[in-house]
Amino acid sequence: MSFYSKKTAISFVALAALGCVPLACSGTARDDSNSNSRGSSDPDQAALNAIDKQPSKALCDHSNLKAGQVACFARVRTDTAGKIKKFATPSGLGPSDIQGAYKIPSGGGEGKTIAIVDAMDDPNAEADLATYRSTFGLPPCTTANGCFKKVNQDGQASPLPAGDTGWAGEIALDLDMASAVCPECNILLVESNAASIDDLGTAVNAAVTLGATVVSNSYGGGEDGSEATYDSKYYVHAGVGIFASTGDDGYAASYPATSAGVISVGGTSLAASSSDRGWAEQVWDGAGSGCSTSVDKPAYQTTDACSKKATADVSAVADPNTGVAVYDTYGGSGWNVYGGTSVSSPLVASLFAKTGQGAATGEYAWTHTSNFYDVTSGSNGSCSPSVLCNAGAGWDGPTGVGTPNATAIAGGGGTDGGTPPVDSGPPADGGGGGGTCSHPICTSGGKLTSACDPCATQVCAADSYCCDTAWDSVCVGEVASVCGQTCN
Repeated sequence: MSFYSKKTAISFVALAALGCVPLACSGTARDDSNSNSRGSSDPDQAALNAIDKQPSKALCDHSNLKAGQVACFARVRTDTAGKIKKFATPSGLGPSDIQGAYKIPSGGGEGKTIAIVDAMDDPNAEADLATYRSTFGLPPCTTANGCFKKVNQDGQASPLPAGDTGWAGEIALDLDMASAVCPECNILLVESNAASIDDLGTAVNAAVTLGATVVSNSYGGGEDGSEATYDSKYYVHAGVGIFASTGDDGYAASYPATSAGVISVGGTSLAASSSDRGWAEQVWDGAGSGCSTSVDKPAYQTTDACSKKATADVSAVADPNTGVAVYDTYGGSGWNVYGGTSVSSPLVASLFAKTGQGAATGEYAWTHTSNFYDVTSGSNGSCSPSVLCNAGAGWDGPTGVGTPNATAIAGGGGTDGGTPPVDSGPPADGGGGGGTCSHPICTSGGKLTSACDPCATQVCAADSYCCDTAWDSVCVGEVASVCGQTCN
């Protein structure tokens, strides 16, 4: 999320219409002389501008995929010679960073099962997972204590597929992200015999049969016209959230992200910021997005950008330059830094499981937009209409309706965003225009459209900054004085 409008003066006329004078309407004074106060600087954009560019490579080959074949979407940081870069100690975002960035509460995952579906075997999966969790102080998740289980695509403990170093890195990444988000959850790893939709889809079915709360799929390939058949056989499961990465090749649609039964997860760059949220996000330029050529558009997708299903629905960190710490010894070199939308899919899937939304479909995100951080800057390519590859207020292709605020999703804040997200793009006035209920009314964050809540309408009439630039602590303070509502 990036706040790039400068301070808009409080409208004396609007305040007078409400029967008050400037600052008398708010119990919280705004100090614009402070360089860290809102409007006098843009800490989010400064944080995003400071991101260092580092070389990385894909773990799986995306080129020349045949119909029905897919590749994993993991990327790993490399040295200048193209070799996987080894770190002596964890580098990149760890569990506390991820939990802080997406406001993930403690607890809530007990009894939930996160299914990770990948191709081929990682023989070191459980041992590497143990190192990751012990290093970060997370509770053990082992076969012995019943937390971890690894099976083949038929749901059996053996025989397992052949090992593959590329997919092993993907597996390590997925397991570590599930652990970082929901250390209380059980983890089910289902390994398919080959990197094909038929094999991986069979693995998805096995995961559901074995009691998965959610299923994460960090892979994809091009559409070939068989998507309706694949959907009916593998990817539509009522009561179980199925998540899939949108891809790492920029503006281009990928299946199963375009599946009718899938919540598609795009990607962002994520950086620590001195803003109220503490983190800033923009589009990662590799994040996949686009329109399906064969899957009908769900009724809940209100964008006119696609005549068929649009991706993404939601998003999370994916940029290798702001990547996550992963421990992998089968093809990897111990501690590495990973990115790709292979990060965002298991992250969001695990967050939905933890917060009690394991049965959700994409409709949840599109109708609860206030529970997501709207990402309003960045691009993944050139396209028409521009909303498919350029971020702006409301839904856009690379980041969907935004990135999750887990506390709001869990019920600790936020409202049912009954107003569907609008197509993004530059506001007609070139500056303001508001967002799309991107934050709970009693929580500071990005700009909040006046139309999303009657109280917000009043506050934004009194203080246009709250809709034009950001809904900060001053706006929260004005909720009580302008609307007579209480924010505890």
